[in-house]
Amino acid sequence: MSFGRLGDHDEPMAEINVIPLVDVMLVLLVVFIVTAPVITHSVTLDLPKASSEPREQDPESVTLSLDAGGQLYLDDEAVSRDQLETALTQARRDNAEIVVYLRADESVPYRRVARAMATVRNAGVERLGFVSDPEN
Repeated sequence: MSFGRLGDHDEPMAEINVIPLVDVMLVLLVVFIVTAPVITHSVTLDLPKASSEPREQDPESVTLSLDAGGQLYLDDEAVSRDQLETALTQARRDNAEIVVYLRADESVPYRRVARAMATVRNAGVERLGFVSDPEN
């Protein structure tokens, strides 16, 4: 099998040279692989304010409040994270469908809110609601 040209050498070549095409495709692939993470991580988010309609509170619920200083309150009583988990575990034993409503001051860092949510989840509570003021 010969890879040379058959026939008259003055005729135009009828074969496509694929090597430059593959080279260009590989370069483009590398460029997209390198730039894709930069594009997705450079997105800045401006989260909207929550607007909600007032809803009647379930009779089988407790309110967890987090003030600007980071103090936790369970139904208006100051508690530590350990006390909170113990109280919620006991409340869940009494009622498996208990709902916890989380009220957090807007100046509280998100990590504190996340810790409070993790404490609620560690206590076995599966229903967690967020309380917000309606927008004007």
